Amino acid sequence: MAVVKVLGSWASPFSTRVEVALKLKGVEYEFIQEDLSNKSPLLLKSNPVHKKVPVLLHNGNPLPESLVIVEYIDDTFPGTPILPKDPYERALARFWANFIDDQFVAAVKKAAFTKGEEQDKGKEEVGELLKLLDNELKKKKFLGGETIGLADIAGNFVALWFGVLDEVLEVGVGVTEENFPHLYRWKQDFLNSDVIKETLPSRDKLVAFFTKQFKPAAATASQ
Repeated sequence: MAVVKVLGSWASPFSTRVEVALKLKGVEYEFIQEDLSNKSPLLLKSNPVHKKVPVLLHNGNPLPESLVIVEYIDDTFPGTPILPKDPYERALARFWANFIDDQFVAAVKKAAFTKGEEQDKGKEEVGELLKLLDNELKKKKFLGGETIGLADIAGNFVALWFGVLDEVLEVGVGVTEENFPHLYRWKQDFLNSDVIKETLPSRDKLVAFFTKQFKPAAATASQ
């Protein structure tokens, strides 16, 4: 039987994407927690280009980059399909997954980690991008259609990590039912799915982790 390992971090939305895909397929795997402040020789050897998690090890062969890994898992293992068979629908799934990584994550970083006019611009960008996602979900249960697909797996950052960063760093641009009703409904459906509930870390644990990382004085005071 194939040996599957994941080099990752429990607090990384990108690592969690890989775990979600493996669980959707029913693939047993070993998760190896990386200390990102002291990266292991195995990680540096397995991903010499970016030196980042996640990395999938399948029969000893390393593969980096979360979206690439998810597609590989879908192509390699039987079970629940992650991407649709129709070429147009597959391309659309890739489009929205890349939209989240290339545009939304970048805008959130600008809104969360800059100041002044640059931060205001980032907040505005985040709001506009959320509107686009909300509009896409008007007639869909998930970004992948009726079931969780590639774009939804990429969207775990929107469903959980964005809200945590919004709370910890007081960004002030949340996914509310009033402002983004379709995206809000998707978020609830996604987070309440069995595979997602058993894979994603708890919100409280993430809040504590990012508070310690980005607001150490506040984390110390609350202890």
